[in-house]
Amino acid sequence: MAQAWRCSGLRWSADGPVLAWEGGRCSALTCGKRVAFGVAEGGVRTCVGARGHACPLGAAVPGRSTGARCEECARLDRAHSVAADTLADDPRPYRVYLAWFGPGMAKVGITAVRRGPARLLEQGAVCFSWLGTGPLMAARRTEELLRAALRVPDRIPYADKRAVRAVLPAGDGERAAELADLHARAVALTGWPESLAREPFRPVDHVGVFGLAGAPAAAGEVRELVAGGTVSGELVAAAGPDLHLATGAGQGVVVLDTRLLTGWGLLPAAGGEFSVPVRAVRDRAAAAQDGLF
Repeated sequence: MAQAWRCSGLRWSADGPVLAWEGGRCSALTCGKRVAFGVAEGGVRTCVGARGHACPLGAAVPGRSTGARCEECARLDRAHSVAADTLADDPRPYRVYLAWFGPGMAKVGITAVRRGPARLLEQGAVCFSWLGTGPLMAARRTEELLRAALRVPDRIPYADKRAVRAVLPAGDGERAAELADLHARAVALTGWPESLAREPFRPVDHVGVFGLAGAPAAAGEVRELVAGGTVSGELVAAAGPDLHLATGAGQGVVVLDTRLLTGWGLLPAAGGEFSVPVRAVRDRAAAAQDGLF
């Protein structure tokens, strides 16, 4: 039997997206590349552990989980996390940002200055702008201020992000319009922490980076991997953790969330078969309406 590879996730580098594998190997993902792999018959998805340590139980995890961790490892992974508000003493500077994913779909968030725009690429932000820079707790208070005053969320489901990618405005100015309005309203608010330095509106557009310009609309998305299943398709776009694959098997373009790969032992697949469960992409109009702020 061929050697099984274990994926550790999709990473965004200066040259674009790469799939990282346990052991340090990476596979560059460029538009037009064939992505093909399978799961061995009888294969089981197991917990990926926490904070660089293997799961002591080797616990099985559900195929539809995007975290690929058992309950105990998930708890340990979030025990020292900015996202979970358990890392309040980090002395490094943070940035507050506004991100836009499609019509009526914007969010506020924070990220460490040292990470640059990586967090926005990982989330699949179509357009974003920095809003301010300062200590972690000042950035967090500003995030809460904007959520309350402007009714902007700090999380948007990936299903909603996928649904609106096919209805993005053609021009980068149109894509930045909602962010420009939000940025202006945000800087006009009172109550900003004094230690947070505000930044001017400078939108950054990722449509070109993601390969979404002119990309065909996705018809479906992978629900989960299964033992004995195979995935095969030509990469037409990549946004956040998602690969948009032209399957050529009557299914059109299917989105594969690469977070579903972790925990599985994956094998090379030479054929063009696509035999994992797929569901329809959420209705685009409904997703845009739900995202209005």
